[in-house]
Amino acid sequence: MNRRFCCFLGTISLLFLVPVMVKSQDVLKGSEVHGSMQADASYYLTDPKTGITDSTLAGKLIRMNAFTEVNYTLGNFTAGMRFEAYLPPQMGYDAEYNGVGVPYWYVNYKNDYIDVTAGNFYEQFGYGMILRTYQEWTLGYDNSLRGLRVKVMPAKGITFKGVYGVQRYYWDPYKDYNRGIVKGFDADFYLNDIFSSLNDAKVKLTLGGSFVSDYQQGTTKEIASGGKLLALTLPENVSNYGGRFNLNIGDFNWFTEYAHKINDPNESNKYIYKNGDGLFTNLSFSKPGLGISLMSKWIDNMSFKSDRSLTNNMLNINYLSAITKEHSYALASMYPYSTQPNGEVGLSGTVTLHFPKNSALGGKTGLSIAGNFSQVNGLKKTQVNDTTLIGQTGTLGYKSSFYGAGDEVYYQDANIEVTKKFGKKWKGIFTYLYQTYNKEIVEGHGSEDFGTIYSQIGIADVAWNITKKHTLRGEVQGLFTKQDNGNWVAGLIELTISPAWFVSVVDQYNYGNDIVSQRLNYYTVSAGYTNHTTRISFSYGRQREGIICVGGVCRNVPATTGLTLTVTSSF
Repeated sequence: MNRRFCCFLGTISLLFLVPVMVKSQDVLKGSEVHGSMQADASYYLTDPKTGITDSTLAGKLIRMNAFTEVNYTLGNFTAGMRFEAYLPPQMGYDAEYNGVGVPYWYVNYKNDYIDVTAGNFYEQFGYGMILRTYQEWTLGYDNSLRGLRVKVMPAKGITFKGVYGVQRYYWDPYKDYNRGIVKGFDADFYLNDIFSSLNDAKVKLTLGGSFVSDYQQGTTKEIASGGKLLALTLPENVSNYGGRFNLNIGDFNWFTEYAHKINDPNESNKYIYKNGDGLFTNLSFSKPGLGISLMSKWIDNMSFKSDRSLTNNMLNINYLSAITKEHSYALASMYPYSTQPNGEVGLSGTVTLHFPKNSALGGKTGLSIAGNFSQVNGLKKTQVNDTTLIGQTGTLGYKSSFYGAGDEVYYQDANIEVTKKFGKKWKGIFTYLYQTYNKEIVEGHGSEDFGTIYSQIGIADVAWNITKKHTLRGEVQGLFTKQDNGNWVAGLIELTISPAWFVSVVDQYNYGNDIVSQRLNYYTVSAGYTNHTTRISFSYGRQREGIICVGGVCRNVPATTGLTLTVTSSF
């Protein structure tokens, strides 16, 4: 315990000292050093009411996730690195992260015509259905590529990009048998810049196309299916390619991207040989006082990883964003949607209205109303032939049609939000939601009968500007459902003393649980201080078990009780 605590303190010291040491040494005249750091440390306690015991914590009461990132720039040259420490990882993060090291480093040269990066990098082609590498600290997710990226701008309005590398997988060094080599090419053509006659045109058009290939060794695999052992021949090269356009005409904007992936038998699709397809489109209209957005998405067998044997979030080459609204309030986000790569059809629409001051509906202070509706269904799948079951391993899997939606609803969310000022000191945000959540499908519970959850949620968020520096904010939330754990109520009180201090108290109570012993209060007391670019916050309380999602990518969060310290800083 003492040794672990000393290591913990040593790492915290290093996270602070590295930026200071690097910043203080101006290596060459004209150079700049920038960076950031974050440390999230928790001290966990046993809690019989939530089932947290000594064996659950495995004796590791203190856990920490932390990083320091430093970037050095001199003229056209940039280099950087990120040091990470998981001692061990906080509850809910993969234990494979346990350890310390430098998983991310790079060197870069850039001018007006070429941009070259060697080492680790993040990249996105178009909307991301073909390639997107990124990091999301709150999810414990990082699929950066390590290798080479070249970006060329041969003429105004034309951009070519090429990538070659392998993805990060926790701390594992690359081995040719455990994950593939990713190679890709992307092109963008901004027609209004390419053709001088279109420079001032009201119609603006961008065309783009991408190609990505993953090479993974191993052409055969034995799979147990239907009581038999099947010897499958697997493609070593799997390609994903497509095109996109963005059209802008005055207040209208239309973006569409299509992707096609060749047959990719993998653990996620139960090793079927069907090709994959994806289409995303977004049509929007915006003018003062009115905003309209319509989105649709069709995903058919589009899981694309550099290791076909994985089913978790790691080693995703592409990104299948959710088109459902991401909610920030606790009860509204209790049942978030996770993208289903094996097949879904979704539609989402948002209308935002703003009535100005002194108008009939706006009154003296104005009024804003935002309405959103989204629904995601499964694909309509039919048998390939009379003797092959849908999704049968080693076959073409199933037949589907373009935008062919099935009857099963995976997720539905209808919500309306009203924002209103009441004089100079008061502001309120009032929200109503109706959600349908197919827990069995979204959370991947297989054949277990978890059913569908139907819930209604109401939220009132009121802020009082006591003075120019003092703001008191309160929330009241209620979630009402006859399924799952029943009804919930939540409340929050937060005092902000601008620009430095805040303190808050929040509680979520599962008063409708059929099991009386599980009608628990999930309380948290928090406080924080900000000084320039450094922020320190403490929180103590009990966290409920659940799921958190960012952009359709999710992770499970276990029930925990304890104290958490978070420190963030940039320089």
